[in-house]
Amino acid sequence: MHMTEQMIAIRGINIHVEIDGDEHLPAIVFLHGFTGSTATWRDVMRRLHGKYRMIAIDLTGHGQTSVPEEAARYAMEEQTADLEALFKLLALDRFTLVGYSMGGRVALGYTVQYPKRVESLVLESASPGLKTEAERAVRRESDRLLSARITNEGLSKFVDFWEGIPLFHSQKALPEENRKLIRKERLGQRAEGLAGSLNGIGTGSQPSYWESLKTILASVTLITGEIDGKFVTIAREMEHMFLSARHVTVPQAGHAVHVEKPEKFVTIIEEHMKSLDGGEIE
Repeated sequence: MHMTEQMIAIRGINIHVEIDGDEHLPAIVFLHGFTGSTATWRDVMRRLHGKYRMIAIDLTGHGQTSVPEEAARYAMEEQTADLEALFKLLALDRFTLVGYSMGGRVALGYTVQYPKRVESLVLESASPGLKTEAERAVRRESDRLLSARITNEGLSKFVDFWEGIPLFHSQKALPEENRKLIRKERLGQRAEGLAGSLNGIGTGSQPSYWESLKTILASVTLITGEIDGKFVTIAREMEHMFLSARHVTVPQAGHAVHVEKPEKFVTIIEEHMKSLDGGEIE
């Protein structure tokens, strides 16, 4: 696979991107989840090599992208403005946006702010946020405590804790080699970046996009793992709000479908892309 890595200066920070595929191919942009990086998509990109122009991005405070000191610099409107500036620089006019978990929330935020560029949307285990201010206030406090935990206990202890939360129990069934790669990616983060991300763009801090879903014209595929009951329920509700959406639940998969069932995930992406050309989804 021929992949190029770039550090691109945008709005006072450096954004790390990995790009694979020729410019004439249909473009797909990938956004990772919390504690993730471009590395989370390498297996998926390898499987799709030659079919698409693929751009994976390290979001603010993650991977090799800058770690701003101000929590406000991680906010959704800042993150989406960074992406817009990046896409302009990369001359990406129309593309499919794929977002996993936190990256799915960012993908939604970007699509609401800048609808013209997003031809279609794939949201994996993603939420439009919390519906009420009361829920958001409770979540902001839990995000703040988690952020303080990262700062006080250090990255390694936090990763031990994070790997043990129920959301990722299904990953214990992955081969050891895969688990080691995921752990390496998490341990490659910087504590300040994760803490800033939680405080600035955590679910409690971001706007609720529930009402905005009905304004999105792009074709949407929602992907969830059947073991991840909470996000299956959220996706079912989202499906009814979008103008054009389909929801695929993957058997024997949890929150990170692209990691746990990569072949199935890639098939769903390919079906989604074919449907944009007017092809039938089998």
